[in-house]
Amino acid sequence: MKVSYRWLQEWIDLDDLSPEEVAELLTRHGVAVETVRQLNPGLSQVVVGEVLEVRPHPEGGRLRVCRVDVGRGDPLQIVCGAPNAAPGLRVPTALVGATLPETTIGEAVFRGVASQGMLCSAKEIGMEARLLPKDQTEGLYVLPPDSPIGKDIVDVLGWDDAVLELDLTPNRSDCLSMVGVAHELSAILDRPLKFPDWTEGGVAEGPSPVRITLETPLCRRYMGQVIEGARQASSPLWMQMRLLAAGIRPIDAIVDATNYVMLELGQPLHAFDFDQVQGGHIRVRAGQPGERLRTLDGVERTLDSSMIVIADEARAIGLAGVMGGENSEITASTTRIVLESAWFDPVSVRRTARHLGLRSEAGLRFEKGVNPEVLPLALARASRFITAHAGGRLVGAPVDKGDLHEDRKKIALRPDKVNEWLGVKVEPGEMKRIFERLGFSVDRLDMRTWQVEVPSRRRDISREIDLAEEVARLHGYDNIPATMPEGRVTAAGRTLSQRVRGTIRRFLTDLGFFEVWTYTLQNPSVIGRLNEGRSQEYLAVLHPMSEERAALRTALLPGLLDAAAYNVRRDQREIAIYEIGRVFHPRGLPLADLPDEREQVGALILGRFGPHGIGWEGRPADFYAAKGVAAAVLERLGVQADFVPGVREGLHPGRAAQIQVNGRKIGWVGALHPEVEERWEIPKAYYIELDMQDIVKSLPGATTYRPLPRYPGISRDLALLVPRERAAREVEAGIRESGGPWLENVELFDVYEGAQVPPGFKSLAFRLSYRAEERTLTDEEVNDALRRLIDTLRERGVQLRSE
Repeated sequence: MKVSYRWLQEWIDLDDLSPEEVAELLTRHGVAVETVRQLNPGLSQVVVGEVLEVRPHPEGGRLRVCRVDVGRGDPLQIVCGAPNAAPGLRVPTALVGATLPETTIGEAVFRGVASQGMLCSAKEIGMEARLLPKDQTEGLYVLPPDSPIGKDIVDVLGWDDAVLELDLTPNRSDCLSMVGVAHELSAILDRPLKFPDWTEGGVAEGPSPVRITLETPLCRRYMGQVIEGARQASSPLWMQMRLLAAGIRPIDAIVDATNYVMLELGQPLHAFDFDQVQGGHIRVRAGQPGERLRTLDGVERTLDSSMIVIADEARAIGLAGVMGGENSEITASTTRIVLESAWFDPVSVRRTARHLGLRSEAGLRFEKGVNPEVLPLALARASRFITAHAGGRLVGAPVDKGDLHEDRKKIALRPDKVNEWLGVKVEPGEMKRIFERLGFSVDRLDMRTWQVEVPSRRRDISREIDLAEEVARLHGYDNIPATMPEGRVTAAGRTLSQRVRGTIRRFLTDLGFFEVWTYTLQNPSVIGRLNEGRSQEYLAVLHPMSEERAALRTALLPGLLDAAAYNVRRDQREIAIYEIGRVFHPRGLPLADLPDEREQVGALILGRFGPHGIGWEGRPADFYAAKGVAAAVLERLGVQADFVPGVREGLHPGRAAQIQVNGRKIGWVGALHPEVEERWEIPKAYYIELDMQDIVKSLPGATTYRPLPRYPGISRDLALLVPRERAAREVEAGIRESGGPWLENVELFDVYEGAQVPPGFKSLAFRLSYRAEERTLTDEEVNDALRRLIDTLRERGVQLRSE
């Protein structure tokens, strides 16, 4: 927001303060001023001159010799090459000795003719060409015909001014207007505001020729004023200069009046050519799918039902809060206009602007929410400017449709609590005066509680803590002493969950994984991509910053897949990444309770996995590599897990396992479903997911230590044939159960299907370790135990592969 210091002075007395002092005051009280820029670009001795005579240069060419009256003695002779130089024009004239932004003017001779100064273009006196009306971008800058001859151009253009560029936080939309900033200074300085006479210029009465109907709840108030006899003329120079200082290009008296009032009061307005509104009927409705509208920028746009459309009886004529339509544009032939002042739903305006790529000063204000109490004031103010500068008269009273009459927010406030939060004693009397200076009203509910009524312009105030912040701002942050925070001292150390998280993070990093952080907010369509297009309940954000961040994630996998796909597109083929983060599941929709918020560990493996070196490139990632990682992580924490075949969306139905501890699920491991790999355009990948809360619950109660074995152990390998559908964990469980007291460990080290294995079977190779604590076992003892185990396995349908 760019604020003119002189314009601000029309709303509040600032004669005793410089622009820099005003900027310092605002910044110290929470409204940051980024820069203070003087409008004068360094002009001196540049005055208004009137061209009296123009004659060709004696030697021909494009040069012409002008006689110019500058109000100081005899007219000056000035050589000029501008094609628009003509008698009667009043233009900026640089006298001999004048300074311009890029040069100093001296006497000169052009092809034998003396020149006593320079007639200036807009660029030469420091104006930005991109902000000027098209007819002022080339040639001499033409001033209004009533500009006083000889007057300093700085005074004529209103350049004895400074612009304060505010760096507003998103919640302070009330400061997107001159009156909003004036309210702030009024509270800071405890000075009254100076309001204009809203009825100046007269108030129209009687029936209006425009009919307005609201057909969508997204527009809760719409006002329209018809003006006839208005013509397309230039706005006064002072208004143009203020618009330029704010970064807005002047267009004509009608458009400039709407932009000026928007900057002044914060309420955007729009003018339609009333003769182009069919039936004299304005309808505010939802867009129709496939409906098309050519907007004022000349682009034909396709509308949809989420957009608010301004229409007549036959077609759309504007996009509410975003841009008007070309079919109702003000032109040189316009004689009747209808001026719009309305309230549109901020979320709808923001989505429409983002979808169509149309951002504007008006749209910014609608997106943040305009003050509903300002609508009639802005309409009256703009109507007065239009009739004063473009001619015409008001026809009928303004039409006012809608029910937007919001009750002002009333918030309970405990002054003692405010002082406790701030750490400073603000007397109740001072606190009450602060609120009154801000325009809030205060009533006492009881001995300890006040009721504070918030003005409609302060849409950012909704809680007691917000009121406490206002007290801090106006009391002065500099008046709040710096103190050390107080609290109970607790023994240093990390919680159990923090220690588990750190152990997992270090262990996975040691295994060669890279940690990633992905967005907690996701596009809802990502959930459908993961779940094979089927819908799933998720938590939607009420006011998302973008469609890409409109829902809380329900799983870590989509973010990991995005990260993997990003790297695959950059020719990275060996990827091992993990993330520790929170996921969110609604306990039911519509949401009636807090969501189920879980912390999870997710890991994704693609390509070869493991250490690389000369002669060793790691092993190709597969289900067993992923399972081994999951088992190793849990074993590092002292948790013994079982892997039970299961089916889960997003994973391959035949290559996925549920991770269980004592029958309770704590995670999943498996190959990604081929359709998921195809959607993300990545090669074969494997996923591990662990639930942090469940892991913590599964930790052993106390760590026990066993002495190192004193006697050697004996190992035997068994290759067993089992039906293909039989799980290896079942066979392993049978071995452990029947292996005898000396069986110390069972390890599955190979799974094979193919040649020399009968169809419908698979070969499982186990390594069995035997050891006795009190002596060394003999081969005969181990062989006897192994024979008994094999006999038991035969009874359960398992046989040696060698048989």
